[in-house]
Amino acid sequence: MELKGAVAVVTGANRGLGRHMAAQLLERGATVYAAARRPESVDLAGVIPLRLDLGDEASIRAAAHLASDATLLVNNAGISTGTPLIGGDPDAVRLEMETNFFGPLAVTRAFAPVIEGNGGGAVLNVLSVLSWLHPADLGAYAAAKAAAWALTNAAREELAPRGITVSALHVGYMDTDMASAVPADQKADPADVAVQALDAIEQGLPEILADDVTRIVKQGLALAPTAS
Repeated sequence: MELKGAVAVVTGANRGLGRHMAAQLLERGATVYAAARRPESVDLAGVIPLRLDLGDEASIRAAAHLASDATLLVNNAGISTGTPLIGGDPDAVRLEMETNFFGPLAVTRAFAPVIEGNGGGAVLNVLSVLSWLHPADLGAYAAAKAAAWALTNAAREELAPRGITVSALHVGYMDTDMASAVPADQKADPADVAVQALDAIEQGLPEILADDVTRIVKQGLALAPTAS
């Protein structure tokens, strides 16, 4: 997909990886709708702030109506509550699934006809190495990202006949607010991750593995699970 002249909607574009995505899309010649729950928090010059709350389907439908010229959707917004599945608060588990799975699903459903109507384009889902690696203390997040990986693969097949490619970005820790407690030497630069992701979109790649940890984990998926 040619990004110069594209019209992109980036969720969670007010900070972190989403902000880097929005900035680099601008540099590549795209028009960018910077979507956030609070559009007034978007401080990037040149973008079009857009209200979009993953937990509010009315706001998602309104965003798709306003961004009716979109050709690229970046499902970047998400949360991590650090909740285990068995001993954790069930409301937090549901919140993770609602935000990290049902939210991107609702946004994709709303924007797919928009992108198709504009001649086709692409969807990029920001996932995680925890789509495949499931530590107990992050069980809710890992389960939601695993579900989002399944969403990505199923949507890729469903949307291909409509001229829409669907790609997944998998990455470990990044130097963002969500991973603020992680040592710096264990985190990827979100600006570099954004470059890799957008290069892959231009090349039409279905999957982007953005760091060594993610590549190693993906290679080990065929191995039998080990006992704890």
